[in-house]
Amino acid sequence: MRPLIPVLALLLLAACTEATASRVDERTFRIEGPGMGVITDAPNRRVANRICPKGYRVIDSETHKGGPDRATDESNSMTVWTIRCI
Repeated sequence: MRPLIPVLALLLLAACTEATASRVDERTFRIEGPGMGVITDAPNRRVANRICPKGYRVIDSETHKGGPDRATDESNSMTVWTIRCI
């Protein structure tokens, strides 16, 4: 039972740092990366590779502070990608 607790904690932490994707049209997706202490595109790349296994092209990329709607005073940066599957 003891080894199970750290594994569950790591899984919960990984779930919090995962980016989310939403479909814009047939081959275009919008990926919102989590607000983290550093600017990184790693969560976006993981999700993009999962959505488009044959490859993708980044159409637009923006980084800003605050949450998805920028209404919060969160100090961590958030990245938003718009990608198109090849």
